[in-house]
Amino acid sequence: MRERIPQPVYLKDYSPPPYLIDAVDLVFELDEDDTRVTATLQVRRNPAVAGAGPALELNGEGLTLESLKLGSQRLDPTQYRLSEEGLCLPRVPDHAFTLELVTHLCPKANTALEGLYLSNGLFCTQCEAQGFRRITYFLDRPDVMARYTTTVVADRARYPVLLSNGNCVAAGEASHGRHWVRWEDPFKKPCYLFALVAGRLACLEDRYVTASGRPVVLRIYAEPQDLDKCGHAMASLKQAMRWDEENFGREYDLDLYMIVAVSHFNMGAMENKGLNIFNTQYILARPDVATDADYERIEEVVGHEYFHNWTGNRITCRDWFQLSLKEGLTVFRDQEFSADRHSRPVKRIDTVNLLRTRQFAEDAGPLAHPVRPESYIEINNFYTLTVYEKGAEVIRMLQTLLGRAGFRRGTDLYFERHDGQAVTCDDFVRCMEDANGVDLSQFRLWYSQAGTPELHLEAEYDAAGRYLDLKVRQSCPPTPGQPCKRPFLIPLAVGLLAADGSELPLRLAGEPAPAPGTTRVLPIQAAEERFRFVDLPERPVVSALRGFSAPVKLNFARDLAELAFLFSRDSDGFNRWDAGQQLATRVMLEMIDRASAGQPPAPVEPLLVDAFRNLVTGQLEDQSYWALLLTLPSEEYVSAAMAVIDPDQVHAARQRLKRELAVALEAEFLRLYEALRGDEHNRFDAAAVGRRRLKNTCLDYLNALDNDTAHRLSLRQFRETRGMTDQLAALGAIVNSHHPNQAECLEQFYQRWHAEPLVVDKWFMVQSTCHLPGTLERVRALLDHPGFDRGLPNRVRALVGGFAQSNPVHFHAKDGSGYAFLAERVIEFDARNPQLAARLLTPLTHWQRYDPVRQGLMRRELQRIAGAERISPDVYEVATKGLG
Repeated sequence: MRERIPQPVYLKDYSPPPYLIDAVDLVFELDEDDTRVTATLQVRRNPAVAGAGPALELNGEGLTLESLKLGSQRLDPTQYRLSEEGLCLPRVPDHAFTLELVTHLCPKANTALEGLYLSNGLFCTQCEAQGFRRITYFLDRPDVMARYTTTVVADRARYPVLLSNGNCVAAGEASHGRHWVRWEDPFKKPCYLFALVAGRLACLEDRYVTASGRPVVLRIYAEPQDLDKCGHAMASLKQAMRWDEENFGREYDLDLYMIVAVSHFNMGAMENKGLNIFNTQYILARPDVATDADYERIEEVVGHEYFHNWTGNRITCRDWFQLSLKEGLTVFRDQEFSADRHSRPVKRIDTVNLLRTRQFAEDAGPLAHPVRPESYIEINNFYTLTVYEKGAEVIRMLQTLLGRAGFRRGTDLYFERHDGQAVTCDDFVRCMEDANGVDLSQFRLWYSQAGTPELHLEAEYDAAGRYLDLKVRQSCPPTPGQPCKRPFLIPLAVGLLAADGSELPLRLAGEPAPAPGTTRVLPIQAAEERFRFVDLPERPVVSALRGFSAPVKLNFARDLAELAFLFSRDSDGFNRWDAGQQLATRVMLEMIDRASAGQPPAPVEPLLVDAFRNLVTGQLEDQSYWALLLTLPSEEYVSAAMAVIDPDQVHAARQRLKRELAVALEAEFLRLYEALRGDEHNRFDAAAVGRRRLKNTCLDYLNALDNDTAHRLSLRQFRETRGMTDQLAALGAIVNSHHPNQAECLEQFYQRWHAEPLVVDKWFMVQSTCHLPGTLERVRALLDHPGFDRGLPNRVRALVGGFAQSNPVHFHAKDGSGYAFLAERVIEFDARNPQLAARLLTPLTHWQRYDPVRQGLMRRELQRIAGAERISPDVYEVATKGLG
C-alpha cells in the first residue's frame, strides 16, 4: 500500500509568494554521476504581501545539500530544516539578502527526465512544470520571475557544446581538460523556463532580420548524423517569425535563438527562453525518413514553441491553474499559422477531429475538468487536451465573437499591459473587454465550467410568411464536482442554402437589410433562444455550426437526403465534410442495429454510394481536402454517437462499409490511384502533399478488398517509392491485410531503417495499430524485440500508446486482455518515468461509456494500479480520479 496519500492543491488557496527572487547566478560543474550546482539568489520580501515575513520555504527534490550561506554567513544544520519536499529557513533578514546554495545531483540516474538528466550522452533539462526543484532549492512557482546568469563547466572533449538561456557573454578554459561558457538572459523569467544542454552536437546556423531591421542568429543543434534533417525545421522557424510579426505584431527580442533536438524527452518540445528543447520527432525530417504528416507537424510545433516567446515567456501564467493562458492561446496561434501555410479547411477538420474524438471523451469521463482547473494533485497531469485543445477553442470563440480586428485589438492591449508579468486567464479576457468595450462575464464560464455543452436545434419554415424560425436550446451534462451548469455564451455560426446550393440572405426579423456575407454568428446566451430569418423565397437547408464555431455537440434532426445534399453542396468546408461524416455514421449505426437484432445485412445506402461516386469521379483543387471528404469516420467518431460503445460492432461496421464502397467503386478508385502515381517524394508543397494523401486514400479503399490486385499495388508502392509517406502507407496496407509478403516487408523495412530511431518508431506503431487478429500477442512479443528501448518515450508511445489509444477493437477485447496489458505496462514504466506512465493510463479512465462487463474489467485494472506499491503521485491521481 502507499505510505502517503498525495494531497490536492486548490486554486482557491492561491496566495502571492511572500518572497521574490530578483536575480539568480548558477554555476554547473557537470558530471554524469555527481553534478555540483552553485546557486546564488538575490532574495527580498514581496512588498505586495503585508505583515511580517514568514519562514523562507524553498522547494527541492532528490538533492544533496553541500553548503548553505546567508549573506557571508555559512549556516549549520541547526539553522535550517531539510525534508523530502525542500528546505526551510525559519529566520531570514527583513531587507534584501543573498542566499548561496551548493547542491549535488546524479543526472545519470534521473530516468524521470525532469530537472537535469543525461539523454543518450547529452546533458539536458526539463523544468516545466516543477523540474527546477530537482536542480537546486528554489521558489519553484511561475509567479517568481528573475534574471539568470548561468555558467556551465564540463569536459571539453565529451561536451564541447555548452548552452543555456539568453546570450553568450564569456567563455574560457578550466583545469583538467574542462572548459566553461557563461550565458546571460536579460529578461526576467520563471524558473520553469530555465534550460541547459551540454554535449557533442552539430549546428545548423542561419540568419533572420526582423521587421524593424534587427539581425537574429538562428541555430539548430542536433547529433552530427542528424544535421541534414534540420533544414525543414529552420525554414519553419523563419516562417513562424515572419508570420508572428505580420499577424500579431510580435518581434523576437534576443540576438540568438537556439533549438536543440533531444531523443529522450517526455514532451513534444519546450519553449525555454532563447533555448528551445525539442523531441527529435518534431525537428528531424528528410523525404526518405519523414512523412508529410511529420513535415506538417514539425512546422506546427516549431511555430508553437516560437510563439510562446510572447504568449508564455514574456507574459507567463501566475499559477499552474492558469496553464491554458499560455497553452490554449499558443495552440490557437499555431493552428492559425498552419491554416495560413496550408489548407485552412483541412487544418480545421484535423483539429476538430482530435477535439471530438479525444477531448470530448475527456469531458465525458471521470477526469473531466474545466479549462482552468480548480485543483490538482500532480500538475503534470493537467497537460491535457482540455487545457490545450479546448483552451484553443475558447480563444477561437473570442475571435469569432469580436471579429479579427477586435481580437487583434485585445491581444495588442494584452502584450502592452502585461509584458514581463505573470498573469491569469481573467487578465487576458479583461484585455479583450477593455479593447472592445464589451462585457464578457458570461463568456468566462468557458474557463470555470467543465463538460461539453450540447445545442439542440429545431427549424420550422413558414412558406406563406417566407420566414424560418430557428429554436436553439443549450444544456451541459453534470461533471465531477459540477452537477449543475449555467448557460454558456456560445457563438453559433449559421448559413442558409437554397435547393440549388446557393446561399440565401441572412436577415433577422426587425433588421432593415440582410447581414453581409454567407455566414452569420448568432450569440446563444440563454438556455433557450429563438431567431427568425425573413425574406426567404423557399425552404432553406440550415448549415449550422459552420467552421465548428464552438466546441459543442450539435443535435439537429436531419434525414439522409439532407445530409447528402450538404455533403455535396455546402460552401462551408468544415460543414460539408461533417455532413459526410454524419451520413456515413448513420449508415454504420444502422448496420450495428441490424446486427444486434440478428437481422441480415441490408444493401448499403444508395445515397452514400452515389455521393462517394460523385466525389471519386469529380475534381477538387484542394486534394488534401478531397481525400478527407473520401475518408470514412474513424471508429472513435462512430463510437461517440453511441450511448453504449460496442467496439467489436463498430469495427465490423466500418470495415464492412469500407469494403462495400471499395466493391462498388473499385474501378473508380483504381483509375484515380493510377492517375496520381508519380515520383514527387522530395516535394512538400500543398499540391504534392494533396496528391499523395488522395492517392493513399484510394489505396486504403482498394486494400479493403484484400485481393491479388490490392496486394500487387501495395507491394509495388512499397518497393518502388523513395518517400516515407508512400512507403509507410504501403506497409500499413500490407500489415492490415492477408498479404503473402507481410513478414518479408516488415523485416525489410526494419533492416533498412534500424539506424533511424524515428522510423523504427513508425515500424512499431504500424504493428501495434493493426486490426487483424493476434495483434496483442504481436505487441507483447515486440516488447522483447532488440529495437524496443524502454527508456525511450517515443518508442514506448509508439508500441504501448499506439495499441491503447489507436487500436480500439483489440484494446477493448471482451476478455480484458488489452486492459491488463496496459495496466502491467503502466506499473512497469511508472518506476522509471511517472509522466509517461500517467499519460499511457488515460484510455482506462473512459470506462463509463462501455458495457457493464468492460466497465468492470477496466475498473479492476484501475484499482490494481492505484493499489500498487510505490506508485507515483502522477499515476495515483489519474487512477483514483479515473475510478470516479
